[in-house]
Amino acid sequence: MRALYRIDSISGGYGTIPVIREMSFDIQSGDFLGIIGPNGSGKSTLLRLISRVLPPQKGRLLLEDKPVNNMHLKEFCRKAAFVPQDTLINFSFSAEEIVLMGRIPHLKRMQQETKSDFAAAEKAFCLTGTQELRGRLIDELSAGERQLVIIARALAQEPILLLLDEPTAHLDIGHQAQIMNLLRRLNREQGMTIVIVLHDLNLASEYCHRLILLNQGKVFKQGVPEEVLTYLNIEEVYKTVVVVNKNPISGRPYILLSSQEKEKQ
Repeated sequence: MRALYRIDSISGGYGTIPVIREMSFDIQSGDFLGIIGPNGSGKSTLLRLISRVLPPQKGRLLLEDKPVNNMHLKEFCRKAAFVPQDTLINFSFSAEEIVLMGRIPHLKRMQQETKSDFAAAEKAFCLTGTQELRGRLIDELSAGERQLVIIARALAQEPILLLLDEPTAHLDIGHQAQIMNLLRRLNREQGMTIVIVLHDLNLASEYCHRLILLNQGKVFKQGVPEEVLTYLNIEEVYKTVVVVNKNPISGRPYILLSSQEKEKQ
């Protein structure tokens, strides 16, 4: 089966020091792939490399068998959309203006939005359930509303691949569920390929088809949640004692933190 996106022996980071080292894996069309790991393991750096925010120091990135570094940025952004962890916006744009920014990859230089662009923005508002926010200023929105608008901007790009860096960070449980359920619907009903960085192992277990567990800039383990989220893997990488049970509703692994300290080797 041909990979939608191939990560081939890439290394990269900031300055001359690589955070990600010789990493390889494939993203298949229709994947809901979660990237997990402790702080400093390279999760966000990996996503920045995949999304072209950072250039790789070594290795190749292939999107639909085409080298990413040979693609014009607008061509890449018509296929892949990135939702960053930091959604700071310095100007008081309306939510509608923010979402329409997702149409920039489809516009020529100095071109005004067309009916098709407004239609794509409307579809993004409907998918995210944010129609009533369109006239409100972005800096007047709650954290959860703001994150949904940023996701709507990414959906307005009409991508085949959606990359998200901890989209549920700092959100209450209601907004976490709203965003993760939205992503699951996009994956199931629209066929969108999702790659998401998550800190919450239980969210990753419940929603992702496949997980990649990072440790010190390398892939420690990858596979379905049952293969990755074992107590031995988690204790080895996170250096803490956990209990892994099975969710009685979904059957997926469920991780409980133990107060017992991990013995030093």
